[in-house]
Amino acid sequence: MSRSAALGLFLVLMAAAPRADAETLLERGDYLVNHLMSCGNCHSPRGPGAASRALSGGVQVFDEPWFRVKGANITPDRETGIGAWSDDDIKRAITKGIRPNGTPLADAMPSAFFRILTPRDLDAIVAYLRSVPAVRNEVAAPIYKAASPPSPTYPLAAKPLSDADLADPVRRGIYLSTVAHCMACHARTSDEAPTDYIKAFGKGGRAFRGPWGETHSANITSSRVAGIGAWSDAELRRALTEGVTPDGRKLRPPMSDQVAYYRTWKAADLDALIAWVRTIPPID
Repeated sequence: MSRSAALGLFLVLMAAAPRADAETLLERGDYLVNHLMSCGNCHSPRGPGAASRALSGGVQVFDEPWFRVKGANITPDRETGIGAWSDDDIKRAITKGIRPNGTPLADAMPSAFFRILTPRDLDAIVAYLRSVPAVRNEVAAPIYKAASPPSPTYPLAAKPLSDADLADPVRRGIYLSTVAHCMACHARTSDEAPTDYIKAFGKGGRAFRGPWGETHSANITSSRVAGIGAWSDAELRRALTEGVTPDGRKLRPPMSDQVAYYRTWKAADLDALIAWVRTIPPID
């Protein structure tokens, strides 16, 4: 065999061989559920021994004018979790907010954002949820107080993206910010006002109350006055991964809770997220 033919065969074999750093479906699902999408923030308990009961139901209550709900048990337990659901049932709940029996989930579940998930990522999430230990934990059923206003369609998640779309840093940033559902807090000015993805996109202002007092979601538009337009990339990265603003102020809940997730993101994903944030038009 000639040298050129041997080199050609080597390159073909290398291209066909699996990459050592390629993620398996379960690894990708783990990264999505436990890092990018921060599912445990709502669906996992807190405190001692919580790790052994991950995704078996959250402790916080979402008490809004339209409903009162807690994060559900999404482990494979067949009686109190989602073990009896089909793969399609799980996908429909994630991307359309509909239970297997056809009833809607409260919009505390950010399904409007998850419609952007690539087919492979959706498969990875299902595979991962199937793999976690089943935990028997009956979570209180939701209470619906009044008819919720129609959930607005999130424009950036109008349809699933493809794996090819994620090669572009800004489009990847759009994807990451969407599955991380950043605008669930940063595009809603109050609990009473519906989310506004046009006039309030990134404006912030929604109040959060808890043992820490009251905090408001920040303006993350490119405004240099009211937003983060004057922050450097390093300062923005520090706020996301360390919870500290450029003036040394520590972030408070609920954003401070998200820091634990952002610091586990891959460096390239953080770069893409920052690249996208820079494109948000200023709102003063």
